[in-house]
Amino acid sequence: MAAGDSLPAKTAQQMAIDGDQPSSKYIFKNTKFGPLETTPPFAPVPIIDIGRFFSSSEQDNQQTELAKLRSALTNWGCFQAVNHGLSDSYLDNLRQVIKQFFDIPLDEKRKYFRETGSVEGYGNDMIYSENQVQDWCDRLFLRLLPEDQRKLRFWPQKPSNFRETINDYTMKIKSISVVIFEAMAKSLNLEENCFSKHFTEEQDVLQGRFILYPPCPTPDQVLGLKAHSDRSGITLLLQDPGVEGLQVLNDGKWYMVPVIRDAIFVNLGDQMQIMSNGIFKSPVHRVVTNKGKGRMSVAMFTEPDPSKEIGPVDVLVDNKRPRVYKTVKNYAVFNHECFQKGIIALDAVKI
Repeated sequence: MAAGDSLPAKTAQQMAIDGDQPSSKYIFKNTKFGPLETTPPFAPVPIIDIGRFFSSSEQDNQQTELAKLRSALTNWGCFQAVNHGLSDSYLDNLRQVIKQFFDIPLDEKRKYFRETGSVEGYGNDMIYSENQVQDWCDRLFLRLLPEDQRKLRFWPQKPSNFRETINDYTMKIKSISVVIFEAMAKSLNLEENCFSKHFTEEQDVLQGRFILYPPCPTPDQVLGLKAHSDRSGITLLLQDPGVEGLQVLNDGKWYMVPVIRDAIFVNLGDQMQIMSNGIFKSPVHRVVTNKGKGRMSVAMFTEPDPSKEIGPVDVLVDNKRPRVYKTVKNYAVFNHECFQKGIIALDAVKI
C-alpha cells in the first residue's frame, strides 16, 4: 500500500462544477522534462492506414505502410491509426456512454471509488507521498482482460449499457492490437507473432482508463496528467474530438498531438522499447488542461501476463547493436516501484 494514499473529499470534476480554484497540491512544478507549455507547435505525428495490415491482398501498399510504421515508431514512438474498422458512430456512442457515467451525481459515482492502496476503480490516482503533485482529472480504471480477473464491483451500472459497451469495445481493441503488434514485427522483418504472443494471449492483460479532464481556471499552472512514459506494450487512445490536450516530448521539445476525429492514437510503451532493443521509442507524454473546455479520453493498455519474461528479441541483438536492456518480469509492478522512488524504470533495466 502507498504511504499516505487517500481518496479525495472532492474530485477535480466536482471542484470545477463548484468553481473552486485548484489547491496547491495540483500546482505544477518544473521537472527535467521542462516547463509547462499550453500552446506548443503541433506534432507531425504520422498517420498510418492500418486497414492495409488486415488484408494480404494489399502487399504493395502494405510494404509502404510498414515502412511508414517503422519510421513512426523509431522517430516518434506513436502514430495516428486510421481505417481501423470502427465507425464514427460507434466511437461517438462509446464517448457518449462514458460521458453519461461522468455526468451522474458524485454520490452515485462514489459506489465505484477505488480502494485505498489500489488503482482500480473511480477517483484519483494513488498518492505515494505528501509532496506528490496531483493530476487535474477524474478517472475510472478497470482491468478488462483476462475476463476472469474483472472486478465487477467497479464496473458502473449506470448508464445501463455501460458494461455491454465497454465489453464490446474491449474485444474490438484486442483484435486491433493483434494486427498492430503483427505489423510492428513485420516492419522489423521478424516472425509475425514475435510481439503479439507476449501481449494478446488469453492470460495477457488489457486495462482501461476512462478519463475526464475538467475545465481548469489556471491551465498555465496545472497539468491534467504528469509527464511519463507508458509501462505497456502499446496504448490505444481515443481522444475527445472537441479539444486538444495531449502532448509528446520529442528531441527535448514538447509538441501538441492533433485530434483526428476518427483516428485511434497509438502510443508505444516501455515494454516494446525493451523488446525492440531500443529501436522503437516509448515517448514521454503529458496532458495539459484547458480553461474553457473539459475533455475526455479512453486509454487501453496492453500488458503481458505478469509471469512472462520480457526482454530484447534475440535477432535484434548483434555486434552492431549490443543488448541494451535486461530481461524483466512483471514490469508493471517494477514500474510502479520506480515511480515511487523517483526513478525512470527504463533506465533501471538498462545493462
